[in-house]
Amino acid sequence: METAELFPHLDDFHHRSLFEDSPAPWSALKKLAPYLANFLQSTPNLAIQLDTLDGLTITDGSQGSDAGFFVKEWIMFDKATCFPKLGIYLGAGTRLEPSAIIKGPCVIGDHCDVRQGAYLRGNVLTGDRCTLGHATEIKNSILMNHTEVGHFNYIGDSILGSYVNLGAGSKLANLQFRSDDDKLKEHFPQIFMPTATGEEDSGLNKLGSVIGDHSEVGCNAVLSPGVVLGAHVWVYPNFTIPKGIYSPRQILLPRDIKPRNKNR
Repeated sequence: METAELFPHLDDFHHRSLFEDSPAPWSALKKLAPYLANFLQSTPNLAIQLDTLDGLTITDGSQGSDAGFFVKEWIMFDKATCFPKLGIYLGAGTRLEPSAIIKGPCVIGDHCDVRQGAYLRGNVLTGDRCTLGHATEIKNSILMNHTEVGHFNYIGDSILGSYVNLGAGSKLANLQFRSDDDKLKEHFPQIFMPTATGEEDSGLNKLGSVIGDHSEVGCNAVLSPGVVLGAHVWVYPNFTIPKGIYSPRQILLPRDIKPRNKNR
């Protein structure tokens, strides 16, 4: 599935260059860490530069822990703010609620909400006006504009387009089952993606989901490692989606796994 078909709002995403010259949409995940490092090194001078801030408990990573902070108070950033030593950037109008944890590297866009109990584990990039909600864990993932992951979600090694919503308790699994031998050897096999001509090596040993613009995932649904949902797809609640590539404008139902066209 072409990137332009998955993400019709890609031109509005500030970090769209991540998807240039990518042979597959999930290839952007391979570029994420160096992209964040470059962005944080070249942050515009208009961003406020801070080492500490009242309302945050900061750890710089010097004692063996990850660099980041724990939010103790309600905080709103009127202007774009960067914590260079932590590798964390927060856009103008972004709000933090108490008990959220953010580890660097992390770049959050403008007018986002990071709510109570959110856990951003590093290598997280979001666009503008996103909701990163209560007890939601995110690592090594890209979220585009106006995307909401509001309650009890897990998002690992995934890409969510614009105007995507994950219902409460929905999970994007990123680690496929391993054999006993793999576990003993601490080996993580590569994830292969189905294509029209067979299987393609994703180049990743952890891969969650790629979700197209305007798609909706119902409460307590689970997307298996290596799911690609086209734009405008609905996943009904309590449904597990197997690995695969799903065309746009489908309704995926537990009682009917065959594609069904949406009316709009």
